[in-house]
Amino acid sequence: MQLDPRIHPFRPELAAAHLRGQVQAKSFVEGVRYAVIEPTADVRRQPTHDAPLDTQALLGDHVMVYEMTDEGWAWGQLESDGYVGWLPEQALGTPGPAATHKVAVPRTLCFPGPNIKLPPVNALPLGAALTIVRQDERFAVTGNGWHLPTVHLAPIKAKENDFVAVAEMFLGTPYLWGGKTALGLDCSGLVQVALQAAGLPCPRDSDMQELALGTPATLTGVRRGDLVFWKGHVAIVRDADTLLHANAHHMMVTSEPLEHALTRIKAAGSDVTGVRRL
Repeated sequence: MQLDPRIHPFRPELAAAHLRGQVQAKSFVEGVRYAVIEPTADVRRQPTHDAPLDTQALLGDHVMVYEMTDEGWAWGQLESDGYVGWLPEQALGTPGPAATHKVAVPRTLCFPGPNIKLPPVNALPLGAALTIVRQDERFAVTGNGWHLPTVHLAPIKAKENDFVAVAEMFLGTPYLWGGKTALGLDCSGLVQVALQAAGLPCPRDSDMQELALGTPATLTGVRRGDLVFWKGHVAIVRDADTLLHANAHHMMVTSEPLEHALTRIKAAGSDVTGVRRL
């Protein structure tokens, strides 16, 4: 079986030790587990800042790192979805106490004290994981002194009831290939962050999602929460007549009549490849 390098850590020069005998590489190494310590960490195809952005890791994500370069890049695999790529070494640190809470809104601010008039010291995306050491009705406080609005957080194991409602919070967000935050995201990133907020595991790329998620359905009688796939694209059914998706035509997350989207994308030479019901 041919392994997918997007979700299996191997290159001609180096591979994870557990893949010995399955792939060819000059050397095999054991990984070292790190945690993402920045609000987001870009995961790129090559160890350069101008390389394509494949995905993003979020604060609190864990990464199994197999190589650190002298130029400050780490090559590893995200634990959250198995994606492999290059991250800035400065975005990684030693794992700390287990996360207790996660951000439950598209974006929240971190204040240096219990006062919203103070200049924020950071901003965190939906899904960022935190260890809260104390909280009251207004603020939750991390070990490093960040004060976050309590209403913007949820217990780490909390699950949203309607993943489509989560996706709807991102309406108007700019389209960004590889993005996963309110600053920009792509079609499969929108699906992934919404499903993960609902406690549902989800692969990163649309082709993986079409293979792994739900059961087959048809365009006839689609309902809220169904996923419609084209080659290289995925959209969420908002209701029987409307799609919600991050797309490069509108360059944002938009709500679009289903028939309009079908006609527009077909005119561009692409037909629906599948519908999946979760």
